Amino acid sequence: MSKVYLVGAGPGDPELLTLRAARLLASADVVAYDELVSEEILAMAGRAERIPVGRRASGVRYHDDRIHPLVIERARAGQRVVRLKGGDPFVFGRGGEEAAALAEHGLSFEIVPGISAALGAAASTGIPLTHREVATSVTFATAHRVDDQGLEDVPAHGTVVIYMGLSRIAETAARLVAGGRPPSTPVALIERATTPAERVVEGTLATIGNLARAARIEPPAIAIVGEVVRHRVVDRTAARAVVGG
Repeated sequence: MSKVYLVGAGPGDPELLTLRAARLLASADVVAYDELVSEEILAMAGRAERIPVGRRASGVRYHDDRIHPLVIERARAGQRVVRLKGGDPFVFGRGGEEAAALAEHGLSFEIVPGISAALGAAASTGIPLTHREVATSVTFATAHRVDDQGLEDVPAHGTVVIYMGLSRIAETAARLVAGGRPPSTPVALIERATTPAERVVEGTLATIGNLARAARIEPPAIAIVGEVVRHRVVDRTAARAVVGG
């Protein structure tokens, strides 16, 4: 029987795929993937048909459906489809929307979790998302929301991890300050977390916009905001590039 698997591809490093994800990739007839999924991970799909199906790629909107029509088409044709999504499907990955669409079409599906970008970036850069001295809570937020009103519910304490916020990092920082966080609050902006191209810019809410621009940080990037950044522990013998201050 045909089935669609909504699979988390993790934060970038192929070694951080779950065993379940790797097995499904190896046995898939079709892999429908987002733009940010790496070639190294796609190579694990063997001879499967590969279809880029993200809603956007290189600034171009591909479709307005909750899930790409080709995923529905291939599943109805009896093929085993892996819908491969960066990070975890249910953390800012529209996994809920896609699962709902599959259910409405009467198609069988399974959710396969992945390591979210927040967890991967924190582990790769040595930043504890919680620390009993400074943070007992973590908020995952996005600078892009359907109504463009993101960050309104972010508390003025604890750790905040901001997804998809690079293009408006200065504005986001200003909004967090307006919400009650001191301008001196530390920020780590992490580009291409867990990959060999990983870079980290460390600054504060007051400086991170200028620092990111000067360092020419590019997407994908994730920001970790809070006192936990000061508790970063790095293996200096294996550390990747860090810029800023």
